[in-house]
Amino acid sequence: MSAGMLSVANIDTSYGETQVLFDVSLNVGPGEVVALLGPNGAGKTTALRSILGLTPARRGAIRFDGCDITRAHTHDIARSGIGWVPDDRRIFPTLTVARNLAIARKRTRFRAWQEKDCFEIFSALEYLMARECENLSGGEMQMVAISRALLGSPGLVLFDEPSQGLAPKVVQDVMKTITRLKSEGISVLVVEQNVQSALAVADRAYVMHAGAIVHEGPAHALLHDAPLQRRLLGI
Repeated sequence: MSAGMLSVANIDTSYGETQVLFDVSLNVGPGEVVALLGPNGAGKTTALRSILGLTPARRGAIRFDGCDITRAHTHDIARSGIGWVPDDRRIFPTLTVARNLAIARKRTRFRAWQEKDCFEIFSALEYLMARECENLSGGEMQMVAISRALLGSPGLVLFDEPSQGLAPKVVQDVMKTITRLKSEGISVLVVEQNVQSALAVADRAYVMHAGAIVHEGPAHALLHDAPLQRRLLGI
């Protein structure tokens, strides 16, 4: 198992008195793409929120880039080099694309990204910079959301349902982008309902059910094992 960029060890997380995560452990290595799969309500998004400090773990430990971030504030976690592409994109609709990107820029110990680097991945983005984000399509908004994460100079990017609400061609483009990030040495943890697409780009996969990890293994093995997919994911 790869380790070294992100290590989540035996965390429990609750919303109020309701426990949602139970003894969850997972790892993402440097430059590795890991898929976190499971049905709706399994706890996948809560796992991302715990890593980001938005819903802090009550027990266990989370380490990123060798540092303990279990009790760190979300803004400090972001400054350490973790990027986030949320499922609802969280774009400021009345601001232009250029402004949305400008406010995301920060320095970390990882590679510094510039707008021109994002244009190399999303060629259409350069021609959208003056447009207000409320006038963008879903695919264009996703370009902005991913570029915004990259301009934070991340060592790790968390994707929460990146294909949600997108046309199949745009989903393919998003998954190609994840592969491109890996080639740039950026680690990726992706939560995704589109199981086949996620497994096609991932190195390893975890499956969650009822707030717990029930499977861990190579992504290609799960991709080509239909009976195991049916048993774990009901597909």
